Amino acid sequence: MERTQPGEGVTHVAVDLGASSGRVIAGTVHPAAGSAAASVTLHEVNRFPNGPVTVRGKLHWDVLRLYAGILEGIRAAARSHGVPAGIGIDSWAVDYGLLDQAGELVGNPVHYRDARTAGMVERVHALVPPAELYGVTGAQTQPFNTIFQLEAERAVLSGPQRRMLMIPDLLAYWLTGQEVGEVTNASTTQLLDVRRRAWATELVERLGLDALTLPRLVEPGTRIGEISPDVAAALGLGGPVPVLAVGSHDTASAVVGVPAAEGEHFAYISCGTWSLVGLELPAPVLTPASSAANFTNELGVDGTVRYLRNVMGLWLLQESMRTWADQGLPTDLPTLLADASRVPVLSAVFDVDDPQFLPPGDMPGRIAAAVAATGQVPPQSQAETVRCILDSLALAYRRAVRTAQELSGSHVDVIHLVGGGVRNELLCQLTADATGLRVVAGPVEAAALGNVLVQARATGALAGSLADLRRTTVPDEVRRVHEPSGPPDRWAAAEGRIRG
Repeated sequence: MERTQPGEGVTHVAVDLGASSGRVIAGTVHPAAGSAAASVTLHEVNRFPNGPVTVRGKLHWDVLRLYAGILEGIRAAARSHGVPAGIGIDSWAVDYGLLDQAGELVGNPVHYRDARTAGMVERVHALVPPAELYGVTGAQTQPFNTIFQLEAERAVLSGPQRRMLMIPDLLAYWLTGQEVGEVTNASTTQLLDVRRRAWATELVERLGLDALTLPRLVEPGTRIGEISPDVAAALGLGGPVPVLAVGSHDTASAVVGVPAAEGEHFAYISCGTWSLVGLELPAPVLTPASSAANFTNELGVDGTVRYLRNVMGLWLLQESMRTWADQGLPTDLPTLLADASRVPVLSAVFDVDDPQFLPPGDMPGRIAAAVAATGQVPPQSQAETVRCILDSLALAYRRAVRTAQELSGSHVDVIHLVGGGVRNELLCQLTADATGLRVVAGPVEAAALGNVLVQARATGALAGSLADLRRTTVPDEVRRVHEPSGPPDRWAAAEGRIRG
């Protein structure tokens, strides 16, 4: 099999792993011609489920199944598009695999929703005060952060020569045999010095984690290595294929895929199982006010900082749908959304970031109880529950965008909403109404697009700055613009209702 010829476009393979599914996408880059910008066509060649597996009361990721899905996707991409010019992997954050001295995996990686981190925040803060921790790492305190997972796993860390690789780095290691840590995902561990873009070694020592070997850090666009000969033979590849570091935290790749114009003052919402709401900045914001607001400074591509807040996201809807399916109730999402659109706006709202909504379980029941606890009438039907979720998410987005501007001293004119939530037109419109800002929805596959763009620049198929990459078009990609409507003051009034 031969690579696609330059005149026909150059194909790179993007592996994009979400918390509910994995995708392998062949992205063919067509260079700029005349006045037309460069373009990328995205072809999904494999999709496979992802989710927690409970073993003896503990939630794990089935990482071997993910790896098998990746291999099948690379094989399918090579069959349909020729040997790729490169492969890049992005995934969710904070979770990791541990290797032993022989380079073998020490147990299945544990899912961030597992309950093992209960009480770990307090134990870590007893070693390093939260203000000091934030001043170094700039990371939002969340009970599932890598730092707290490691605190819960000290017994396992006591083994000889334990080495930690984040999920995308672990998968790249299996493909190439090379152990590296890509900085955008490393910045979610709460073990990274966000100003130096390097491991916070003094902090690691104070936490008593210095026996754990952390990988050499690399920036997006770095060549990790080539697919090892045995893997290449198993995949039927006829030549060497480089594996390239991209923004391996899927949000870092998604922000690269935001179609912002150069100089545009934009906020982004990467909307999927989680919603990541924030701004792209040149430097971290490490003030006490930022820490108190629990904003995080995650690293981005080309030296940028993703200043954002995690919002619970469409997990609330996904878990509600799963609960209803178990109860034998209807779960046709378009019908539920159409019914929800007829429910009066802001009939009931709740704090989507309450930790009680983090674990799996009866989501509609928990939402009804939270609404009732604040003196509101809880949802009485599936449609009312869906509307309650979407109104509450839009309210959380409003709060996050406004707070990000205040804390960073920045100004926002437009919101780019990307990811799977783009398909939810009601949520997009509610976001415009709640924030009072124009919402540009799309692309859906922003993470895969950003993954391909960073690879293409590294291999020479594209050139230029981050702004230049964002000018790359995606043919047939539908982007909708939602203008704010209705009186904005009712959203401001609803803020107080979530606290009762």
